Amino acid sequence: MSDLRELYQEVILDHSRNPRNFGRLETANHRARGHNPLCGDDLTIYIAVEEEIVKDVSFEGSGCAISTASASLMSEILKGKTLEEVASLFGRFHEMVTGDPSEKAEVAPELGKLAVMAGVREFPIRVKCATLAWHALQAALEESEGIVSTE
Repeated sequence: MSDLRELYQEVILDHSRNPRNFGRLETANHRARGHNPLCGDDLTIYIAVEEEIVKDVSFEGSGCAISTASASLMSEILKGKTLEEVASLFGRFHEMVTGDPSEKAEVAPELGKLAVMAGVREFPIRVKCATLAWHALQAALEESEGIVSTE
């Protein structure tokens, strides 16, 4: 099991050091900013949606390794998904990272690489780091005004 944990840590570090889809997305028609005052994470999510399908996703900002990796992984998995699929992924991801830390995380197959974030549930203070990009995504799709905060 420690080999799997080490692999997950490597994936998180890789996405943190080399985030995918990082930068402003000029074609975005939805965006929202998220802030985690506990850790100092500050991210803006950009989404281009056409006919209920996510065509492109990116993010910019700064954050800890977990928030950056979560945003990077999220940006990869969402491309090409319908808004209904995005809502389902949000729910399953949130369930995975916020569940009871004493129980093994149930990882839905559709979460794919996001499974690397399952261990976050063992560190409740880090859950807000892992979910920040997802809450900003939800706010962007709902076209909410203001900054999403994890306070």
